[in-house]
Amino acid sequence: MEITYSAEQLERVDELIKRNDIRFIRIQFSDIVGVAKQITIPIGHWGDAVEQGVWFDGSSIEGFARIAESDMYLVPDLDTFAVVPWEMDLSTARVVCDVFTPDGQPFAGDPRYALRRQLQRAAEMGLDYQVGPELEFFLFERHSDGRLLPLQPHDRAGYFDISTDLAHSVRRQMVDALQSLDIEVEASHHEVAMGQNEIDFRYGPALRTADDTMTFRTTVKAVAQKNGLYCTFMPKPMAGVNGSGMHVHQSLWYKDSGETAMYDGNNEYSLSDIALSFIAGQLHHARAMTPILAPLVNSYKRLVPGYEAPVYISWGRTNRSALIRIPRITRGRNKSTRVELRCPDPSANPYLSFAVMLAAGLDGIEKKMLPPNPAEEDLYQVDGRRTGLGVLPGDLGHAINELKQDEVIQHALGQHIYERYVEAKIQEWDEYRLYVTTWELNRYLTQY
Repeated sequence: MEITYSAEQLERVDELIKRNDIRFIRIQFSDIVGVAKQITIPIGHWGDAVEQGVWFDGSSIEGFARIAESDMYLVPDLDTFAVVPWEMDLSTARVVCDVFTPDGQPFAGDPRYALRRQLQRAAEMGLDYQVGPELEFFLFERHSDGRLLPLQPHDRAGYFDISTDLAHSVRRQMVDALQSLDIEVEASHHEVAMGQNEIDFRYGPALRTADDTMTFRTTVKAVAQKNGLYCTFMPKPMAGVNGSGMHVHQSLWYKDSGETAMYDGNNEYSLSDIALSFIAGQLHHARAMTPILAPLVNSYKRLVPGYEAPVYISWGRTNRSALIRIPRITRGRNKSTRVELRCPDPSANPYLSFAVMLAAGLDGIEKKMLPPNPAEEDLYQVDGRRTGLGVLPGDLGHAINELKQDEVIQHALGQHIYERYVEAKIQEWDEYRLYVTTWELNRYLTQY
């Protein structure tokens, strides 16, 4: 494959390198489970990276390739080139890359490519897909000897608190760092649980937003570390309190006109037929999407009643216990029409998450699916079995089994990613099933 860039892209990057006296560049990509990987090169090798790509051993990356087919190379996406703000003393920049095989073909195991394929599918239907994630995370203090356990939340504040919110200054530093990386932050605040925070960034094209989500996680962790804190995106680090979610706002737009494909003023919920079918598709494939959107054993300790996380497969406007919520829009702001999926958590791979979410929604549109009646009652206070609502998988094992039965979601991932992902998650689930926990010892050892 011949690597080509526009003159504008090259000029922009050259100007950033000169203005910031860049000495090192992080070549970044993602493995299949969403862990950011990087190769750092000195600036003297940047020209070769732009012209020829950067070769690496794919067999050492989770889910990438067998040893016999390990050679791969990374092609920088110059639109993602940005200066790393917390390493100004080392003058470092980072750029996100696509992964290619030696014969110049996109690598089927690259999560970024999986998302690109679904975006192309949407484009062929005349649609653009935009998303806006809301990432929650915990900040913990380290003990004097450097240990994290037992966990000590950074503060004792609650939802939107100010007076006891010790992380206010840290969040401002995080926002400044994110903005310097061209990630437009819309809001930041303290969340419900002690030590829990949320930062939301502006919705945008799904590929760029997935890149930004990966960058968000590394940036927030780095800023926390500079402040002597530990940041975790683990979905449920503490029992008895709310877990961390990654609610994702989604909208579809017509490519030819740039107008929203979501709005219809004649509908009770102001939703178009396309939007309703998109919702129906995501509800239909919700159980199979779950191992991608809630990928850890720990994720399913968040998806339980009573902690503001969805359990039942439902949708509605006023109901924050629904899987899909329809946010209200201000009169005259029709372009704000969107749907919010509430089951993802911030440990998920954003590329694969957005890919399966889009695939599910497009399947609903193609098959003209209709959603069930909305559920506006508080589902935390009712028995879902009496309402006839479906339920999300209760653990990672059941979620994997659902994925194994859904060809639409499998196809969205591609055979390579699907097989490697399931293999990795079955291993994780088996390790958990076979492990004897402290809870079990405390509960049963002396009783039986």
